[in-house]
Amino acid sequence: MNLLCHAGSAAFRLTVSIYSPKAKTCVGFSPNTDVDECAEALDNCSMDAICQNTLKSYKCICKSGYKGDGKHCEDIDECASEYNGGCVHECINIPGNYRCTCYDGFRLAHDGHNCLDVDECAEGNGGCQQICVNMMGSYECRCRDGFLLSDNQHTCIQRPKVTCNYGNGGCQHICEEMDHGPRCSCHMKFALHSDGKTCVDIDECRMNNGGCDHVCRNTVGSFECSCKKGYKLLTNERTCQDIDECSFDRACDHTCVNSPGSFQCYCHKGHVLYGVAHCGDIDECSINRGGCKFGCVNTLGSYECTCPPGYKLHWNKKDCIGMWTRVPPRGHSDATKIFWPLCLVVETQAPPVKQTVSFRIKNAKCYLHPKHKGRAEDNGGQPCNNCLVTFVNLKCDSSKKAKGRRARNPSSKEVTRITLELEAEVKPGDATGNCNIMCQRQRMEQQMKSYIKALKKSINQERFLIRVAGLEYEVAQKLPQAALRQENCGPGREKDSGRCVRCLPGSYYHGEQERCVQCPPGTFQEREGQLACDLCPGGDRHGPLGARNISSCAGQCPPGYFSSDGFKPCQPCPLGAYQPDPGRTLCFPCGGGLGTKKEGASSFNDCEVKVLCSPGHYYNTSVHRCIRCPHGTYQAEFRQNYCISCPGNTTTDFDGAISVSQCKNRECGGEIGEFIGYIESPNYPGNYPANVECIWTINPPHKRKILIVVPEIFLPSEDECGDVLVMRKNGSATSITTYETCQTYERPIAFTSRSRRLWINFKSNDVNSARGFQIPYVTYDEDYEQLVEDIVRDGRLYASENHQEILKDKKLIKTLFDVLAHPNNYYKYSTRDSTEMLPRSFIRLIHSKVSAFLRPYK
Repeated sequence: MNLLCHAGSAAFRLTVSIYSPKAKTCVGFSPNTDVDECAEALDNCSMDAICQNTLKSYKCICKSGYKGDGKHCEDIDECASEYNGGCVHECINIPGNYRCTCYDGFRLAHDGHNCLDVDECAEGNGGCQQICVNMMGSYECRCRDGFLLSDNQHTCIQRPKVTCNYGNGGCQHICEEMDHGPRCSCHMKFALHSDGKTCVDIDECRMNNGGCDHVCRNTVGSFECSCKKGYKLLTNERTCQDIDECSFDRACDHTCVNSPGSFQCYCHKGHVLYGVAHCGDIDECSINRGGCKFGCVNTLGSYECTCPPGYKLHWNKKDCIGMWTRVPPRGHSDATKIFWPLCLVVETQAPPVKQTVSFRIKNAKCYLHPKHKGRAEDNGGQPCNNCLVTFVNLKCDSSKKAKGRRARNPSSKEVTRITLELEAEVKPGDATGNCNIMCQRQRMEQQMKSYIKALKKSINQERFLIRVAGLEYEVAQKLPQAALRQENCGPGREKDSGRCVRCLPGSYYHGEQERCVQCPPGTFQEREGQLACDLCPGGDRHGPLGARNISSCAGQCPPGYFSSDGFKPCQPCPLGAYQPDPGRTLCFPCGGGLGTKKEGASSFNDCEVKVLCSPGHYYNTSVHRCIRCPHGTYQAEFRQNYCISCPGNTTTDFDGAISVSQCKNRECGGEIGEFIGYIESPNYPGNYPANVECIWTINPPHKRKILIVVPEIFLPSEDECGDVLVMRKNGSATSITTYETCQTYERPIAFTSRSRRLWINFKSNDVNSARGFQIPYVTYDEDYEQLVEDIVRDGRLYASENHQEILKDKKLIKTLFDVLAHPNNYYKYSTRDSTEMLPRSFIRLIHSKVSAFLRPYK
């Protein structure tokens, strides 16, 4: 810094000073004097900024159109704003500013933003020879009547006399010479436009839907009918008919029920539906152990409860009772505290007495039937007095005696064999100090033997009678005359539509009526072809007519209650226990010290759990937490204490499954044959599993090539090609590839293999899943390769929706395969059969191709 110093100036302190030896003091500088850095160019402002001096300093301010801190300034792009800088047309950014421009045919308004149309016709008629017509942003030249616009679009030439021979008279379709000039008309399915020259397509779909049953799609010069999903178009190309999906191969594993436009698969008892069409065995033992008290064994379509040694199944098939024990009488004071069946054993009882005996009656048929006779106190005909009959079964077998010494008699005798099975127990409480349980059993056994002897004697007296709990069973030895004239089906059977059929469960064979009748109230019958019905426990003669099993008997304890035998009188489940089934002898504890709000709980939901479990979880009573259902199980409901095993050989992709639909079969599907076959994604038509890989190999016979039809394929498009289907010559990634996709295509396609053999690979990841595919194939003679390729590459095969449906129809595709693989068979379908199977448009499509190909061989 240069400072001028003068003698005599006042003394002051300077941080920076310049001293001259010739001068004693500084001159011309005082502490109140400011330096203008902007004027002296001492600032460091950007070249796009303005320097503004301040006291003892300065500041930099970016110029208009720039932004920054002044030391660094950058241009503001006004055109980048959503308002385009306020320009109507184009905005051009320039350093520190912008300008608006207009499209061709427009000029900038005085405000510099708006654009005004330029009237080109105002100056020199726009260069037009005759008529100039201004248009927004442009203009066009036109000619007066009798003139035509030339190719340069500005000059006009005189129009020659209009005739049909010149430019078809200006007509688009048909031109007809008339006295006053050409007259235009249109082809069928077109209408003449108001200009009298052009033709407009008639939309046939606007009138009565074109006669289509379902969907009408207008096309140029025609229209096309199509059907909704689940229907097919008949050969009249108008009518839609329901597709009977149940007639397809492999439609459902078990039962298929067709419905309009759809179908539904159902499974046999003990099975559950998965993957839309498949049935798998239910593992009932995984559902709260099947309700079994002791053990549970799963079987195909059912399950069985098991008991430990020394115990047998109760009639409810779930509880266990002692084989040689009895439960306390109903109303016993201790019963209110006990709900485990094995704990109900309080008194030893002798085993039951079983007797089986056969009788023969000559020249008579069996007419064995129960009937209500006599008084209740009449014990005549009963096997024993102080016993409890637990089982009675009577069988009749009539046959002609054909062998033996007496066969010499020409008149063969009718021989009837009656088999009686009895099982009885000592009545509870009959044991005394003088005669204990085993003593009572011996007495009962002697009574039953005496009873059987009496029955044998009664045979000779032409009367056979047994009475059990007030029901009499008798055999009529002499047949009614009416019965002799009728053809009898035999005991346990009746005629139905001319055929002999067994009596159904819930009924028995009535000897006098020679037909099957329903079991009376208080009885039941589980088996077919029986001659009597079993008594319900309690013997109160109440219950429904035609009971098929003991669970149908009246008086069972309802859910939430139990008793010593499962029948009334019943007691409610105590606090902390529940029972979901009727007719039980026990209640299940909630476990983990959990209680219930009140007695008589009928579900684990009534247990006062500490946390509410959502579907996909189960409540663990040991840790009192919700645990995710393990891999291979699921739970669809809230507040459950178990997870259900997946049916059959299926499993889940992950743990925590909430539906049986998440159970999937991981086996790769399909059938690989030399001539015809198909490949199928696992679990099809349900969603395929995650992280699965399938490999198929098609190796056709010598001199045959492969034709493949992909009716539709469903792969998740949003999965970034995580699921892929590829068809190559072999497993090498560099081998010839015929087909590869990772997306969904509902439009069918047919193609031939680029190699003689095919290696097919499908792989899925763990992200998304979809329905997958079922892809049929056929091998064909290589002599027809040119024809087959000509057909499958013709776009008309796929242009029509009706043709696409052929490739999706599982029945028609067999015909298509036959035609494409063996073209000579085309004539088999092009006559009578084709009118019933294939649309006429499809026949027309391939007729010329097949005929041209086969002509040299004719």
